[in-house]
Amino acid sequence: MAVSTMDSESGVKGGRSLLPAGALNGSLGHQGKHYVCGSIAAFTNIVVTFPIQKVLFRQQLHGVLVTEAVQQLQRDGLRNLYRGLLPPLLQKSTTVAIMFGLYEDFSRVLLERAGGSGVPELVTRSFAAALAGTAEAILTPFERVQTLLQDHRHHGRFNNTAHTFRTLLTEYGVRECYRGLVPILIRNGPSNVFFFGLRGPIKEQLPEATSWGGHLVNDFVCGGLLGAALGIMFYPLNVVKSRAQSQVGGAFQPCKEVLLTVWRERGGSLPKLFRGAHLNYHRSLLSWGIINATYELLLKLI
Repeated sequence: MAVSTMDSESGVKGGRSLLPAGALNGSLGHQGKHYVCGSIAAFTNIVVTFPIQKVLFRQQLHGVLVTEAVQQLQRDGLRNLYRGLLPPLLQKSTTVAIMFGLYEDFSRVLLERAGGSGVPELVTRSFAAALAGTAEAILTPFERVQTLLQDHRHHGRFNNTAHTFRTLLTEYGVRECYRGLVPILIRNGPSNVFFFGLRGPIKEQLPEATSWGGHLVNDFVCGGLLGAALGIMFYPLNVVKSRAQSQVGGAFQPCKEVLLTVWRERGGSLPKLFRGAHLNYHRSLLSWGIINATYELLLKLI
């Protein structure tokens, strides 16, 4: 199955940009626009969904019900509701830009190299998606700082993003900033392969859109369904990541050991391991719907 990039370029066969030809492409470059559109799409998503993410994080970390997580945030006060916003804003804006941009760049380069070799396009694009996901992991320190700022147990120790980075670097070194890297690597590559591999086929199964609004809805549904499904699939890895990154100092524990610790603490219960997954499903549905729809809309605008 060949994964088409037709939708990424125009959203419609034979579709036209909403701006004059070359108006922005000259300054951004044909490939550069994928980075810009991805970044703006992620920025929009984070601002809208951050409070939901914060509730979800508390559930992942402490295994509490959604009502208790919300009550924790209420006790923290409105002043702390957007505490920790900057790291995910910077991290997500950059990683989604890398995700879409590098996927397009790697696909173009690999397809050129593989031309005439007989390698299926699906395999080449899947490899490009995995490479892009792996490259995203270089920004793990932002997820690390976000975790510490969202954990109420560290509110008294870390003041803000800059202070947290400075404390980790001066007291523990660069390695501490990359705590939780392994689950992120395991998550990113495969999830990118599924996202880019299924995005086109899923959209083709939706009712044909005949207007910009129709395409916007289809892109939202396509991105949302994929994001929600992948969020559930990789949820245990995010639980492991949150637990590992909530620790400051001390030994680095293997993924398997962290997972077994969480498993034992939650009484060997699969539903408790997936506690918060239902909220993650709805957040991912909204988040990736916003990201995919905004990304495709911006590509049409540019």
